[in-house]
Amino acid sequence: MSRVRRLALSAICALPLVLAACGAEPPAAPPPPEVGIVTVQAQSIPNVIELPGRIQAYRTSEVRARVDGIIEARLYDEGSDVAAGKGLFQIDPRQLRASSNAVLAQLERAQATAANAGQVVSRYQGLVADQAISKQEYDAAVAQQRTAQADVSLARAQLESARLNLGYSTVTAPISGRVGRAQVTEGALVSASGGTLLTTIEQIDRIYVNFSQSSSDLLEIRRNMASGKLSIPTLGRVEVQLVLEDGTPSPVVGHLDFLDLSIDEATGTAALRAEFANPGQTLLPGQFVRARIHAGTRPDGILIPQRAVQITGQAASVMVVGPDGKVLAKPVRLGDLQGDKWVILDGLKPGDRVIVAGLQKVAPGQAVRIAKPAAAKAQPAPSR
Repeated sequence: MSRVRRLALSAICALPLVLAACGAEPPAAPPPPEVGIVTVQAQSIPNVIELPGRIQAYRTSEVRARVDGIIEARLYDEGSDVAAGKGLFQIDPRQLRASSNAVLAQLERAQATAANAGQVVSRYQGLVADQAISKQEYDAAVAQQRTAQADVSLARAQLESARLNLGYSTVTAPISGRVGRAQVTEGALVSASGGTLLTTIEQIDRIYVNFSQSSSDLLEIRRNMASGKLSIPTLGRVEVQLVLEDGTPSPVVGHLDFLDLSIDEATGTAALRAEFANPGQTLLPGQFVRARIHAGTRPDGILIPQRAVQITGQAASVMVVGPDGKVLAKPVRLGDLQGDKWVILDGLKPGDRVIVAGLQKVAPGQAVRIAKPAAAKAQPAPSR
């Protein structure tokens, strides 16, 4: 059989197959993808506001010179804890002691003069009664006595001031706390008029945390309180928790103790402050922290799983199943993250069906099937 004849015969044999294929029906469309959902429900949830802040010492004292003189010695260890009244620096007291002794001598002289004036008045009392001296002489003697007594009072006041200055030659701690580095060394000249800074003491067994809230956020909080969306306790009962720089939560719970009633014109924020105990003095002034303020509760709050939220840049959205069974994308405004769930401040309402499983298989406008909830595992029959 020739090659041409074999090709023709093959074509004739394949013709029925081609005709059968042309008449075949197209393949069926794939079923809609299956997704898992949660139905949004309103519930009472804590309202937590997270803000950055800095730690501040509970009390801070700048130790300054109150008399002029030369530093003789430093009496403390830098960075140690000191009690109120402990000596910190010794200023050369010799000149101050000499001044005190000089004023003491003036006092003794004034006391002697006053005693003599008193004796004169006593003698003149009998003489003026016998008209041996004039009334004018007696009045002059009484005036001299009063002047001498005034000089005594003045000298006593000067002696008290001199002794006070002499006491200032030993610089003591005004408060208890941790004392910093010395700002002067032995031999340095310090001045009372210049208020020479010697060192600083910080009390850190308790600490403050300072942070600020924008005026727009405060306005929204006030509106939510007025509308009943937010219930906040009194200022002193608002709890605050700290999150350290490495993300570790601090176990100590503090409370708000100050809210500024004015807005900073430069930043547009209001200052807030919380007070904390600091056992072990582990929190240090200047340290950066994040403050989680438990500002009451939201009676009709909304929580959805974290995996349901898609965040792109500064915007967040979720996929919901509409009444027609098709997917809709809804932008939402996020609150704080509580555990593995986001607080939704705006964008959802009770009854919305939010997709939490199968997000990678759907797109807006696509029809989907809602997966049935997993059946509870059958309990084994009790043994007889």
